[in-house]
Amino acid sequence: MMKLLPWRCTTSEAHGTFFSKISNIAPYLFLTNMSRRFLFHSQSNQEEDIFDPPFSLASNTLRTQKPKKKQKEEKKHEKDQSFTVNSELPFDYRYSYSETNPAVKPIGFREPTRFSPFGPGRIDRKWTGISAPSVKPVDLEKVAEERRWVHGEPLTEEETAELVEKFRHNDCSRQMNLGRGGVTHNMLEDIHNYWKRAEAVRIKCLGVPTLDMDNVCSHLEDKSGGKVIYRHINILLLYRGRNYDPKSRPTVPVMLWKPLAPIYPRLVKNVADGLTFEETKAMRNKGLNAPPLTKLSRNGVYVNVVNKVRGAFETEEVVRLDCTHVGTSDCKRIGVKLRV
Repeated sequence: MMKLLPWRCTTSEAHGTFFSKISNIAPYLFLTNMSRRFLFHSQSNQEEDIFDPPFSLASNTLRTQKPKKKQKEEKKHEKDQSFTVNSELPFDYRYSYSETNPAVKPIGFREPTRFSPFGPGRIDRKWTGISAPSVKPVDLEKVAEERRWVHGEPLTEEETAELVEKFRHNDCSRQMNLGRGGVTHNMLEDIHNYWKRAEAVRIKCLGVPTLDMDNVCSHLEDKSGGKVIYRHINILLLYRGRNYDPKSRPTVPVMLWKPLAPIYPRLVKNVADGLTFEETKAMRNKGLNAPPLTKLSRNGVYVNVVNKVRGAFETEEVVRLDCTHVGTSDCKRIGVKLRV
C-alpha cells in the first residue's frame, strides 16, 4: 500500500516534522503573549478604565441602547402627564350647557366616573360623571367688571349694520354650526379661535336647540363672554368686544371624547300625574287618532313649534306632533323642552 501511494508517506512525514518543531516553541509563545496581555490589562485597570472591544459583551451594549422612537414616545408621555391646565373659567364644565339641566340628577351612569373626558391629569378639576365643578369660589362682580371692560363702549348703529352686512350672508367664511348638542364645551374654544381673525362669528342653529333660542343666546353670552348683536330665526352673530385681546383670552381645556349620557328618570310615565290609568289611556288614544299639528324634520328649524303648540292648547286638549323622521333621542329632548 505504501508503494502504491508514496506521496502520502512523504506528506505525513513532512507534517510530523513540522509539528514536532513547533510543539517545542508554541507553549512558550502562548504563555508569554498571555502573560503580557494579562499584565497590561491589570495595569490599565488600576490606572484607567479603558474600553477593550475584544473583551466586551455585545449583549450588554445592546441592552443599554434604546431606539429613538421609544425615547420620543416616553418623553411625549411624560410631557402629557405633566401638562395640567389651571382652569379659571367661572362655571362648571359640561359637555352641553344649553341641553342639560343641573337641577335634574341622574339615577345611574353608563361609564365609570373616574374616566374624565378631558384626559388623565389634564385639568385641576374632578369629573363627577356629569360635569367638572369649579374648585375656587367665583367672584361674580369681578367677572362682570372684566367683561364690561372687554366689551367697551356699545356699538353704534352704523357699526352694527356694517358687521351684520358682513357676516349675515350664507357665503360667510366665519360660520359655525350649532347642532343637536347645543352649546357644547369644545364650541367655546372654536369661538375664541374665530375671534382671533374676526370681530364676530356667525352661528347657524339647527335641530332641537332651536326650540328655545333665548336659552341658546344666554348660554353663548355667559360662557364665551361675547354679545349677540344680531338674531334672525336661527342665525346669530356673536360679537367679541372692542378691547378683546386674543393673547390674553381665557384658556379653555378641550374634551378629548364625548362622554356617554347618564341615565335619567323616564320621561313618559305609565300613569300621568293627576289622572287615573283609564283616563291616561283614553287621552293617549285620543292623541293618536288626532291629526298632526305639524311635521318635524331631522335637524330642522323648530323656532315656531312652541307658539303653535300654545295656540293649539287654547282649543284642543291633546296635541299631536309628527316626529316620524326624527331620531328617538331628539324626540325625548323635544318632549322635555315642550313639557317645561
